Amino acid sequence: MSLRKQLFLAICLFLLVAFSGSFFVSLESSREQMLGQLRSHAQDAATALGLSLTTQIDDTAMIELMVSSIFDSGYFSSIRIVNIADEQVLVERDAPARIEGVPDWFVRLVNLHPQGGDALIMRGWEQVARVEVLSNPQFALAKLWDSTLGSLVWLLLCGLLSAMFGGWLLRRQLRPLDKMVKQAEAISKREFLSLPKLPRTPELKRVVLAMNQMVEKLKALFAEEAARSEKLRADSYQDSLTGLANRRLLDEQLADHLLMLRINDLAGLNQRLGGQRTDALIGTVGELLMRLTQLPERRTWLAARNRGGEFSLLTPGLDDNDAARLCAEISATLENLRLTGDSDSMPVAHLGSVAYQPGEPASDVLLRLDQALTQAQQHPERPWVHLDHANTAPNQSQHDWRTWIDDALTHGKLQLYFQPVVQCADTSQVLHHKVLARLLDPNGEAIAAGHFLPWIERLGWSARFDLAMLDATLDYLAVNRWPLALSLSGTTLRDPQSLRLILQTLDSLPELAPLLVLEIDERQLPPPDELQRLSQSLLGTGYRIGLQHFGGSFSQIGNLTQLGLAYLKIDGSYIRGIDEQRDKRLFIEAIFRATNSIDLPLIAERVETPGELEAIKSLGLFGVMGRLIGPPEPM
Repeated sequence: MSLRKQLFLAICLFLLVAFSGSFFVSLESSREQMLGQLRSHAQDAATALGLSLTTQIDDTAMIELMVSSIFDSGYFSSIRIVNIADEQVLVERDAPARIEGVPDWFVRLVNLHPQGGDALIMRGWEQVARVEVLSNPQFALAKLWDSTLGSLVWLLLCGLLSAMFGGWLLRRQLRPLDKMVKQAEAISKREFLSLPKLPRTPELKRVVLAMNQMVEKLKALFAEEAARSEKLRADSYQDSLTGLANRRLLDEQLADHLLMLRINDLAGLNQRLGGQRTDALIGTVGELLMRLTQLPERRTWLAARNRGGEFSLLTPGLDDNDAARLCAEISATLENLRLTGDSDSMPVAHLGSVAYQPGEPASDVLLRLDQALTQAQQHPERPWVHLDHANTAPNQSQHDWRTWIDDALTHGKLQLYFQPVVQCADTSQVLHHKVLARLLDPNGEAIAAGHFLPWIERLGWSARFDLAMLDATLDYLAVNRWPLALSLSGTTLRDPQSLRLILQTLDSLPELAPLLVLEIDERQLPPPDELQRLSQSLLGTGYRIGLQHFGGSFSQIGNLTQLGLAYLKIDGSYIRGIDEQRDKRLFIEAIFRATNSIDLPLIAERVETPGELEAIKSLGLFGVMGRLIGPPEPM
């Protein structure tokens, strides 16, 4: 029972006790007083009537007239004139006691009986008759009833005012408790909120201070773990001079087109210009590549420094023409970076670009890159070369891709595939299934996402594809009730119109909310403020959200604690070979400590070998997925 209800019941009980006590005390006092008044009133009436009848004792008609005139006033129940000699009633007037406007239970409770008085009628010194008068208590009862009702109304009014004032005061005093409840709920949702305004009540003030201290301690512990994890990530996957990714991370994330840039005659530059100026050139090239990857539509790109003056740029989603234009753009920009004092006529750097097909060995890709760089060095007039030896998709023109993808999305020609995500400690326990897609081409063949997704992004149909996937997934859940996870692209979530359609779709099916988690790619996260509003909008529908491909921007994890995430999925590039590489193990262990401190489940992606699974189990991660657990399959 809430405190407000308890306060209301306490006030009611207090009023009942107060009214009952006041009523019985005043009743007893008033009863005795009224009995005395009735007795006195009856005696006075009898005395007055006896004196008046002394001169009229022999006139029976006059006696009856005088008795009737007094009796008709209504204050008496009975008046009798009795002959003393033989006790014969000479005149008698009485009426049944009628008490109007007063409940019978109140009459019985008060128990106010009629009171009598008597007087003698004299003839000279002789006692002739006796006057007997009984007063009527109806007026006393009516007055007592009115007084009781007045007391009850007054006490009820006081009780109502007390309840209103007490409720307002209680709500005011307990407002800090409501905030502390929200603070505790936020902690359970992995959010850290401090209450800046302290209550005036000393007891509540101490509690709020203790809660704030606990929250600050949790924030400090979490920030410490996050900083340690970020340092491990930077040491393992980041170049210290340029801040770009290193060769190791590049090798683990090869996808689509790859561009390599090599500064010419780095050793000669060191001798002619000095190490400091050469390092400045390397840093400037790193800044150039970093700017290329910071555009919203290029969040999946990866810039890395391989070694010395050699850089790589991973550009998923580019076709051959776009890759060639990018090479020309970078080459022109690099020529503007030529250092003063460097009279060499050679280009600042040579560039080579190749296409990379998913699943192709990295050694083959790097071999073609060397070939592209060699060809670029042989043609001084154009210091870049793009080789289209491999393609990211079947050999079709852009028109063909546009036509059949449009047809597939328009007519719902997509096939859902499901990949299991299981508990790490017990791989037989399925947490949920990740929903993947295949589009059916004109020949009815299912095309993997790795082939058509770059074209969908290039055509600007990401939102259209996500909405089609969401509708298909919800239709599937309406029939098959088991937990699923579905990815939404950052392009879709950043578009207000597309986001509104998604929210409307989710709001229309609240009964499916416990079965579906919406996943966002860490590489496509919007700015913190926009991300906060986005998460609130999605959580407002009742559906949960998760973060996939996590690990590249661990420094942002402080912002992620405010999102109420269902889980984090560690990118597979940080899992590959974890059983053989100690620094990876330390990095994942640091992430686990940070997320475990706020009770945020951690799931490993792309687990491929038994050794990787055993290493992940030993770290205590919550869940795992990958081809070792189960490949994507249609249901």
